[in-house]
Amino acid sequence: MLFRRLFAAASLCCLPLALPAAEAYIVADATTGQVLDAREPRAKRQVASLTKVASAILVLDWCELRKINLGELVTIPPQSVVPNMNNPIGWAAGDRASVRDLLFCSLLQSDNIAADALAWHFGAQLPGDAGATAQQRFVQQMNALAKSLRMDRTLFLNASGIDAQESPYSTAQDMARLTKHALSKAGFRFFVAQKERRISIQRADRVPVAVALPAGTPGAPTAPRGPVNEPALGGPGAAAPTPVAAPSEYLLRNTNEILGKDEIDGVKTGQTAKAGSCLIVSATKPPLTKKVGDEVQVTPRKLIVVVLGSPDRFGEARALLQKGWALYDQWTAQGRPPGEPKNNL
Repeated sequence: MLFRRLFAAASLCCLPLALPAAEAYIVADATTGQVLDAREPRAKRQVASLTKVASAILVLDWCELRKINLGELVTIPPQSVVPNMNNPIGWAAGDRASVRDLLFCSLLQSDNIAADALAWHFGAQLPGDAGATAQQRFVQQMNALAKSLRMDRTLFLNASGIDAQESPYSTAQDMARLTKHALSKAGFRFFVAQKERRISIQRADRVPVAVALPAGTPGAPTAPRGPVNEPALGGPGAAAPTPVAAPSEYLLRNTNEILGKDEIDGVKTGQTAKAGSCLIVSATKPPLTKKVGDEVQVTPRKLIVVVLGSPDRFGEARALLQKGWALYDQWTAQGRPPGEPKNNL
């Protein structure tokens, strides 16, 4: 045991001495919530698109509760397509995409319009204040989620994290609490682990294509078919062509440039003028196993790093992760003693 402690301490001493320049950060064990290192973890700050972790979890939880298929189509409302907003996908009011693809847009490419469209779509189904818009009801439930996770220094004002006209805020500690909750869900872990994803969009501004669907197919005319020896399509009495919107494909690329490096398997980037550059990453190592009597104890190894207001979010996140693993080994060598509850996640 003494050798293990000395080895862990020696590993820690060998880390680079340069201090992170981020205005706030936290490094924590994703399983227990043990905080291993932090700077200004409870300082209120803008967190930009890290907000989309909360909006995505709200959508996934609601779909699971109500048994809603993620393939359900959502129509982009006019309110979501704001002039002069960054719109690399080229959304237009009336475009349609699945819940699943809009979640990929929001989480991988950090698309604000996709996140806002999901808020309008699901906000209409959620409980909330009488007279509130669908978007406002959605945000109310985001704040209810935050309260349930003890994110006591967080205020969400929209689903995307934009802060040009508003001033939503959170903290490094609260974002780590949210991430710990999100990573407990396999569906969320799958979304944020993808480096790229090809999505399909039904463009509203495209001329529908006449597609002949066999009679009996959903959406096909119910006109009688021709004689038995006639083909289903193209002959007298066959089903008439049905207008179907032409799909458009778009390749999303994850804005998390260090995904796949240093065991990093998620989570989310964020950046605005007010927030600066922000990042949440998670990293997983093989679990520790220990035989105790006839049983084998398995201890997961997963860390969360949150970096807010950093001039080099990717470099600092990797450095903090390296330091975090050394501190994790030291903590484990000491028997994983619990920290102060008020300081942990």
